[in-house]
Amino acid sequence: MSYELLKALHVLGAVVFLGNIIVTALWKGLADRTRNPVIVAFGQRLVMVTDIAFTATGAALLAITGTAMAGDYDHTDWLDLGIMLFVGSGVIWLAILISVEILQARMARIFRSGGEIPPRYWRLNILWMVFGTIAVILPLINVYLMVAKPAY
Repeated sequence: MSYELLKALHVLGAVVFLGNIIVTALWKGLADRTRNPVIVAFGQRLVMVTDIAFTATGAALLAITGTAMAGDYDHTDWLDLGIMLFVGSGVIWLAILISVEILQARMARIFRSGGEIPPRYWRLNILWMVFGTIAVILPLINVYLMVAKPAY
């Protein structure tokens, strides 16, 4: 596969990955603000669907194409830092965010018919927003590193 094709797929992966995690946080936050159990449950269901469809797909594209392209570079500080930030974001997603999303989705299945949203849902929501924000900031820093390739 040509370097140009790898790079195009890498950029596509970044757009899909970052686009989804940013937009998902926005519309989930807006759905949660309504405090309407039906809307909150619908939003939570879509978090799960879009994480599988877009976050995972974008992350896979980034990992595969990034690894293939990194073979063409000496491992410079910017590249090593970029890899660490990507892995860090992935660890947060895998270790914290997915489990929180699953717990919230289970609760949402119960209250989606109009039942009361339990206080635990909102406590978990704070975790999701805090760690989700960190998991978004790390790849945003990566965008800078991959474009600027700063010398340290």
